[in-house]
Amino acid sequence: MKEYREKSAKELGALRESGKRLGSVLEKVIQAVRPGVSTKELDTIAEREIRAAGGIPIFKGYGSEWGKPFPASLCTSLNQEVVHGIPSEKRILREGDLVKLDIGLRFEGMVTDMARTVAVGSVSEEAERLLRITQESLDLGIANIRVGAHLSDYARAVQGHAERNGYSVVRDLVGHGVGHELHEDPQVPNYFHAGIRDFAFTKGMVLALEPMVNAGGLQVRIAPDGWTFVTNDGKLSAHFEDTIIVTESGTEIVTRG
Repeated sequence: MKEYREKSAKELGALRESGKRLGSVLEKVIQAVRPGVSTKELDTIAEREIRAAGGIPIFKGYGSEWGKPFPASLCTSLNQEVVHGIPSEKRILREGDLVKLDIGLRFEGMVTDMARTVAVGSVSEEAERLLRITQESLDLGIANIRVGAHLSDYARAVQGHAERNGYSVVRDLVGHGVGHELHEDPQVPNYFHAGIRDFAFTKGMVLALEPMVNAGGLQVRIAPDGWTFVTNDGKLSAHFEDTIIVTESGTEIVTRG
């Protein structure tokens, strides 16, 4: 996790453009989601569109300093997979799947990060409900952010909505600062308790907020590929993420059109 650095007005301008372009790229990937498509095909579209937009795929090669670089431009996580799924020609989307699409790019030096969970064809009522509650949890959390508000305001809004609806919030993975690098301070958990350091949001702070909500228990583990997180109980998980700028009156969501 890189140390947080304030962003200049020029950098925030580039960040806004980065987020706009990233949102457009992900929309094109989402349009390709259908039964019979491989997750590798989605990754190919993602990288092509990132580069066509003048960006650099920030996920590809991430982790090379640890000796295990991520091999793709897009994370594709199916059903009980929570995040960081590796695209493959062998992973074919099927009717009723939930696919989590997590993507990031660098444009004019500034990084943005976002994710959506997408239904493949017709899905169960339970899957539809999980998608809706997870998206609502993110939206409620964002609505609680402004200059002077605290991490606890955001985290309790996310956690409260998910848990009131019978779901659990993943603890092992959290949101983060973003901008100059993919992962910057501060860490932004989607839950809160007395042991977590609370902090106030400040003007111009740039954050990638990303609730990961499980239909079952909160426990997750890493799959043998060393990247993919999966639910311990094999139940569905959903993930939504946006990059935001904190303002006096609330937030600016740069990854939404």
